[in-house]
Formats: sequence, structure tokens, C-alpha cells
Amino acid sequence: MLSSESEVIEARTRRDTEEFILFPFDLYRNDPLYSPELLRDQRSYFSPQNPFFNHADVKLFIAGDRGKTVGRVVSVVNYLHNERYGDKTGFFGFFESIRDSRTASLLMDRVADELRKAGMNRMRGPMDFSTNEQCGFLIEGFDYPPMIMTPYNPDYYPRLVEEYGMVKSKDLLAFIKEIPEGLPDKIERVARLAERRNITTRKVSKKNLLKDMQVFQEIYNESWSENWGFIPLQDDELTFLAGRLKDVMVPDLTLIAEKDGIPVGFLGLLPDYNGLLRKMMGRLNPLTIFKAFMGYRKIKDLRLLLLGIRPPYRNMGVDAVLLSKAFRYIKGRYERAEFSWILEDNVAVIRLVEMVGGRVYKR
Repeated sequence: MLSSESEVIEARTRRDTEEFILFPFDLYRNDPLYSPELLRDQRSYFSPQNPFFNHADVKLFIAGDRGKTVGRVVSVVNYLHNERYGDKTGFFGFFESIRDSRTASLLMDRVADELRKAGMNRMRGPMDFSTNEQCGFLIEGFDYPPMIMTPYNPDYYPRLVEEYGMVKSKDLLAFIKEIPEGLPDKIERVARLAERRNITTRKVSKKNLLKDMQVFQEIYNESWSENWGFIPLQDDELTFLAGRLKDVMVPDLTLIAEKDGIPVGFLGLLPDYNGLLRKMMGRLNPLTIFKAFMGYRKIKDLRLLLLGIRPPYRNMGVDAVLLSKAFRYIKGRYERAEFSWILEDNVAVIRLVEMVGGRVYKR
């Protein structure tokens, strides 16, 4: 419960957590691009049942001024991160604030204090909650609506944290490409050669989703292991993720590549449901369900959010086969694809995206 003074409190009660979740609806109330996740999903995300909390210490904080909520943030001590990298880095995430340096500083000070008490000597963010989820501030591309599961924030956020003393760790890039009539000849040629070497693809099965997600987990943890900030996806997180994806994934856009029957790569695209979420504004009721049903077939954008190839099978055309297979379904159904997020120094993936005509439009 907030008092009449300017303060930052920890959200300990269900009521406080609800205030934490609902604050962005007030902050973005006049922003037509704001695309909130369903409240049902947000409540699940911040509940103790979220398996991320099994290996991390997470605290939620709310900033208030004269009894009114004006900001929020979380502090995260991710024990898996510190075990993997041998450092003492803590994180901040889910940062939201009015345009006020003092409010932002109060929030960041509270996180820094919590991390210091936990023995951390470095703070990084925003991470919501880790690199396996959303991370980073939008710093370019504010004129474009956010695609599904990508960051969106007011343009003053980077300035607020820079004034606090934070400096850039890494740029995360988003590329955009209008869906062409066909893929570049080189990709199709490489795909045909790879198929002759017994590289095939299959759709992820909703009926056996957890089993296929376990295949994805193995490939993801192996293929992304050298990426900046990578944290292996845990078994309990996989089950939680499968539950979140089951209703939104499209099997024709979620593919596993195999070489002689051995899973070697994956590709995951999602239709951009954010246009529907903007209409639903977090609510799930007969009216918003009807709006979602009517709007689904009008979705013309999609996002490539996952592409991974096991290291021994790279440079064998696996990525070309996956792209070629997905393109056959995409062509005629969608108009644009976003490729994100991609690390600024991931030269191999940037080269592949540029080969198909992608251009950076957000970072």
C-alpha cells in the first residue's frame, strides 16, 4: 500500500502485485501502439508457479508519489547466470516509469540496493526475466508497432537509465522484410542440395507438444550456447513455455529439421498477434474473444523469433531447408516478416537475413 509520500515499496501482497501489473495500462493509456499481454498470462508470469523463480530471487517494486503509482521495476538474481559465467551480475527488468528522472533513480536505487545485499557487484537490464524472454529497451523504431513478444517503451526510457549511469551492453537488432514472390535462388539451390543429403523437416505436433518441445530444448541449449548472455532453458521452464505457446503456435510455422532422422535444427515463427492484443487490452471475455476471432485472418505480419542449428550440422544447408519449407506456407498468407532479436555482432545470422533482403528497422 502506497503512502502519501514519494517512495518505492516491495510488492508483497496480491493487491500490490496487481497494482504492479496494471500500472502500464495507465501509463500507456493514450498510446495506440501499446500491446499488453492478456492479464491472465501476466498474472501467471508473476505468480510463484513460474518455474523461473526456482533458480532466481525476484522482487517486485512499485514507485509511488502522493498515493499514486508512478513506476515499477523488478530485481533479479539469476543463480544459473552467475553459475554459468562466474560473475556477480544482477538484473533489473519490467521497468516502467513516468517521464521523471527522480522516479527512475528511486527505482534503480532500490534494485541496486537489493542486488548489493545479495552480493552482486554489477547490474544489467532490462531483462524480463532473462535472455530467454524479452530484454532490452527500444531505442530506434518508435514509429512502428511492436511485434509479438518484443519490447516496447516510451522514447525517454533510454535517457532515464543513461542519466542514472547505465551504459550499453549490446544492441539487439530487428530486421524487417516484405514477403517476396520467391526466395533468393542461392537459398533455394542450397535447400535442394541439402534435401538430397537426407535433411528433412517436420511440423511440431500440438498433440505431442511437450515431446517436441523437449527436442527444441536440446537443440536450443546446444545451438545458442555461445550467444551473449545465454542461459540454458530448464525442464520446468519448458513445460511452462509449452503451456503458453500451445494456443498461439502454428504448426506450419514451427519446424524441426532432421538429418537421417536425427533432430539437428529448428525454426519458429509466430503470427503477429499484437494487433489483436491491442483490441483486447488484456481482457478475456466474450467480446474480446469475438474480436480476436474476427481479426485473426487479417493478420499479415509474422515474426521469426527462433532459429537454431546444432553446431556439427551448420554449413550443411539446414537453415536453407527450414526457410524454404516455411516460405511455402507463408507465401500468399502474410505480407511482412520481422527477424528478431539478433545480436549486433552475430555476423552469420545477419548475413543470412540480409541475403533474403532484410533491413534493420528497430534496435
